[in-house]
Amino acid sequence: MQHSRLVGRGKYIHGFETHRVRPDKLQDYKKAAERYYTGIQEDSRLHVKLTGSWETVVGDQDTFVHILEYENYGGYDKTTNLLKTSEHSLTYQAMLPYLTSRSTQLNQEFAFLPSAPPHAQGGLFELRTYQLKPGTLLEWENTWRSGIEARRKFVAPIGAWFSQIGRLHQVHHIWQYPNLEVRKETREKAWQIDGWAETVSKTAQLTNSMDSFILAPLSFSPLK
Repeated sequence: MQHSRLVGRGKYIHGFETHRVRPDKLQDYKKAAERYYTGIQEDSRLHVKLTGSWETVVGDQDTFVHILEYENYGGYDKTTNLLKTSEHSLTYQAMLPYLTSRSTQLNQEFAFLPSAPPHAQGGLFELRTYQLKPGTLLEWENTWRSGIEARRKFVAPIGAWFSQIGRLHQVHHIWQYPNLEVRKETREKAWQIDGWAETVSKTAQLTNSMDSFILAPLSFSPLK
């Protein structure tokens, strides 16, 4: 937990909710998800905001990712307790028949990179997930932070997080691009920056595995 205090922002907890949906029920699920997530977003009793909702278009198909922002663990506890006894429990249950599996992970933002505010810039999103070797979070953050400062000249992540509950030793960051061609060109420019190749090499040595998913925002997503 000491490393979490050193690298984490500490203000919010972000819940990553991953839903795997029956392929023949995608449209029904999207309607049910919109009712549930817009409902809790608009309920002033709850200590939660919807950061974004996306559908995976490259990667694990029929998979949806929703990121919720809680006012730290106290806000998470209050919100989950209220949800159990509110009308939102019914709209949540309405999604369940369309799911094949679901998972939740609680993450904290890296201190140097708070999440982007809601916006509608268009394009696509890339979620990159890294499974770190246990005990390497602080070194990974120091190395990645120095490299990302240079890469900001071309594009900045809309958010970066590390896991605290659920699958541990994971880091996530999300990027937004107009399209895949611009993504390719932007990433090629990054390799021309002094130090970026070294950043990639060093962080790769601290990582057991990594994944990249291309996401499309849902119509009700605050980030799109």
